Amino acid sequence: MRLEESYNRLLESSLDRLGKVRGVRHAFLAAESRDGTFQWAGAKGAANPDGTLVEVGTPFWIASVTKLYIASAILRLQESGQLSVDDLVVRHLPADLMKGVHVVDGTDFHDRLTIRHLLTHASGIPDYLELKLEGGETWIDRVLAGKDRSWSVGDILQAVARANKPLFAPQDLRRGKYRIRYSDTNYQILIAILESVTKKPVEDVYADLIFRPLGLAETFLPGGKSPLQPGTAMATTWVQDIPFDDKPLAMRSFGDLYSTLKDQIAFLRGLLEGKLFENPETLGLMRGGWQTFAFGFSPLAPGWPIQYGMGMMRFETPRFLSPLGAPPALVGHTGAVGSWLFHCPETDMLFAGTVSQATAAAAPFRIVPPLAGRLGTGLRKGN
Repeated sequence: MRLEESYNRLLESSLDRLGKVRGVRHAFLAAESRDGTFQWAGAKGAANPDGTLVEVGTPFWIASVTKLYIASAILRLQESGQLSVDDLVVRHLPADLMKGVHVVDGTDFHDRLTIRHLLTHASGIPDYLELKLEGGETWIDRVLAGKDRSWSVGDILQAVARANKPLFAPQDLRRGKYRIRYSDTNYQILIAILESVTKKPVEDVYADLIFRPLGLAETFLPGGKSPLQPGTAMATTWVQDIPFDDKPLAMRSFGDLYSTLKDQIAFLRGLLEGKLFENPETLGLMRGGWQTFAFGFSPLAPGWPIQYGMGMMRFETPRFLSPLGAPPALVGHTGAVGSWLFHCPETDMLFAGTVSQATAAAAPFRIVPPLAGRLGTGLRKGN
């Protein structure tokens, strides 16, 4: 069997496995060597409830993979001198907006939080998506119940302040090891900072700092300026059997992007190859100082053994879970609907994809690492 055929079969098999995960209606998968000498992309299944089939170029919701973009934009503003990651949050947002958001044992830490705390999930601010609102519902419960509505960062922070359920005090980031806990609230605040500093809506910030420099023509925020032709099918996101992204106001408020396999790979390649940052050390901020999440059971919050830098995850299968040889480590980000964008440093391979199903958030961690190991080993031997 020729090597190319072997790789194709391996990738087709991985795509099939993704498509067979319980509750999954479609799957996307792309794998490329960073130098571009190897490229593969596939998609299968129904894009939406009417049965339209997905194609390799069908746009999909990348969910929290967007945090890579948010962190990149913040760091670009640092390079241009418009902010520092060690700035206090209240330097860029009104103090009244932040007051009461993070009170621990009677101490209000709103004026001690830094941008670095937010980027690294070391703030201790709870995830607004996990909080019970008036009536006992969560934000997601309201969306699933068909209540399409928008919300602002002010609405989010008011809800967090009312709930008064801090996770821990902001951590001392000078220490080698400190506590972290994933929170979407952190990145909603970062979006507000991007808009405050630039005096532009966040979609224009992305366009100026990321999309245009990298030539990303298929990445966009829902409810904003879409590059798509009218009538273009987009992949539906699901929570069990309920379509999740047919509510435009809510989707806009989540703040997460739509993209394609092509644009996802182009973004990650550009990020790694220094096309976004002037100083190579800036990328080092994203993928350095790794801290490990604690064990947890929330479907919205990654836990052990996942590590976090600044807007970037690191995942390595523990040796005891893979006694015959652990797959290589991956760095990048995932989303709560089974979306992912990874670089494998050991093999210099790039991986993107999604299964667009909230009940399958763990799918990328089960399928992509062994694929990265087998594919990378094969390509090295083939070369």
